[in-house]
Amino acid sequence: MQKESKIYIAGHRGLVGSAIVKTLQENGYNNLVLKTSKELDLRRQTEVESFFAAERPDYVFLAAARVGGINANNIYRAEFIYDNLMIESNIIHSAYLYEVKKLLFLGSSCIYPKFCPQPMKEEHLLTGFLEPTNEPYAIAKITGIKLCENYCRQYGVNFISAMPTNLYGPNDNFDLANSHVLPALIRKTHEAKINNASHVEIWGTGSAMREFLYIEDLAKALLFLMQNYNDIEFVNVGTGEDTPIKELALLIKAIVGYEGELKFDPSKPDGTPRKLLDVSKIKAAGWEAATSLKAGIELTYQWFLENYNAIRGK
Repeated sequence: MQKESKIYIAGHRGLVGSAIVKTLQENGYNNLVLKTSKELDLRRQTEVESFFAAERPDYVFLAAARVGGINANNIYRAEFIYDNLMIESNIIHSAYLYEVKKLLFLGSSCIYPKFCPQPMKEEHLLTGFLEPTNEPYAIAKITGIKLCENYCRQYGVNFISAMPTNLYGPNDNFDLANSHVLPALIRKTHEAKINNASHVEIWGTGSAMREFLYIEDLAKALLFLMQNYNDIEFVNVGTGEDTPIKELALLIKAIVGYEGELKFDPSKPDGTPRKLLDVSKIKAAGWEAATSLKAGIELTYQWFLENYNAIRGK
């Protein structure tokens, strides 16, 4: 990938896409193609094909997706499978039709079985049942992996897939109804602090284990993969370390400076008991995460504070 290469980042305003844009620009890649969802509806095949015909990007980062936490995944099940299937199918097929040199598809660690052996290796894909609460999203992401894999096999294209673990950082979704656990906890804890609330209520028992990757680490990993990785098989991207939700909540409580109580609600779902990625493959290729969970949360909370008025107004 040359500095002057035309690079399309699908989903450039989201958590992942915005970090990719930042990292590319920091590394001297400035010929970027960026379209908002209002300018280009990725669910519409004719719009996507017309866009690729006009722009002819050399490289594509496919970071566009409909995403959310347990609650959103469970409520908007049809939208999560339809929107994601259409977005990835349209982009991957158009990338083939218009001779994109390389495409990188972003999946999710929820593709693995609910009771997957830990840590989860790439070969564990499709070896068991999925977590029911986010099955539609997981199936869409598995389809994206298989689209890339089989377009490579049939057409000889260079379409790779990366499976990141739970992500967090600047530009995350802090909406209490639809966000993931880490940004939701930051907002809940901050608002409990400023409102002098006696406690923060947290879904589940707190025993579920989760791995978290700071978004700028992911963006650097994706640039590394685009430059260095060309295998048909997808690759996990994570830290290789996980944390119980209860410990995460205590860490956020300390960073925010909240002195109230944390109350866990065992009547609410924990989701998958554990989701730790085996990251030996990407480490062997030459990349590993650099940001500790504490440092990443501190940076994220700083961004949250700077943007709190806008977040609260949504």
